[in-house]
Amino acid sequence: MMQLGFVSAILPDEPLESVLRIAAEIGYDCVEIMCWPVGKATRRYAGITHIDVDHFTPARADEIRTLTDRYGVAISGLGYYPNPLSADADEARSAVEHLRKVIRASAELGIGRVNSFIGRDPLKSVEQNWPQFLATWEPLIREAERQKVKIGIENCPMLFTADEWPGGKNLAHSPAIWQQMFAGIPSDHFGLNYDPSHMVFQQMDYLAPLRDFADRLFHIHAKDVRVDRHRLDQVGTLAYPNLYHTPKLPGLGEVDWGRFFSVLGDAGYRGPVCVEIEDRIYEGTLESRKLAMRQSHDFLRHYIPRL
Repeated sequence: MMQLGFVSAILPDEPLESVLRIAAEIGYDCVEIMCWPVGKATRRYAGITHIDVDHFTPARADEIRTLTDRYGVAISGLGYYPNPLSADADEARSAVEHLRKVIRASAELGIGRVNSFIGRDPLKSVEQNWPQFLATWEPLIREAERQKVKIGIENCPMLFTADEWPGGKNLAHSPAIWQQMFAGIPSDHFGLNYDPSHMVFQQMDYLAPLRDFADRLFHIHAKDVRVDRHRLDQVGTLAYPNLYHTPKLPGLGEVDWGRFFSVLGDAGYRGPVCVEIEDRIYEGTLESRKLAMRQSHDFLRHYIPRL
């Protein structure tokens, strides 16, 4: 059966034990744990460190396993979403180096799953980014193979603000590009952390990838989105998406979750589905964040019953 979880970024100020305790209290099965380098966030929902992989040891892995056993909550994967193809060479190098550490930590913990972005130089075309994609990611995927870790790439375009214009900061935003990616670096350790909300605001079918890429679905993000047609009619699809779309909790946007889980289950998926909470109505306090987590849990339990 699928497992219901959430992305730990919604609890940025809580230590790992508190994250797991809150998950258990609400009734979640698992959590995707954020593993950014310790330091200042570079953007919203980034820079969050619930496991510090820079100072990771077998003893720390044992401590974390003790915590997950204590609370009965699994770690669905380790998450780190930088720009490994940044035009800034230092930023790209740091991202790759840290990704390697996240991969090794996932292997040490016995999780076997890491979620990330491909990255992109937004001022270059897909074709112009491609040589750097291959040079950067082929060694990373081979490292993941050696460590028996699967890499799930989220399909967010990272194309929301002026500094991400015009191409966005993540190549992996469409099925056509996924096909190229997987052909360019053949590996059964290279797949998707699929989020249907990113297809909705791009005016794309969010169910088709569940069928077409069934063998590449390593992890799922449950996030909804509302496309404000009255705004879209004013600014058009060439405007920054933040001008016409709003991330929402599951059930408060345009994803038909009944159909989504029906197709996902028929595609053979039996892995984690983690709520990614970016609904700003709920971000004011810790209690409102917990409310968002409870509301999302109760809604999605209709589709992912607890064993």
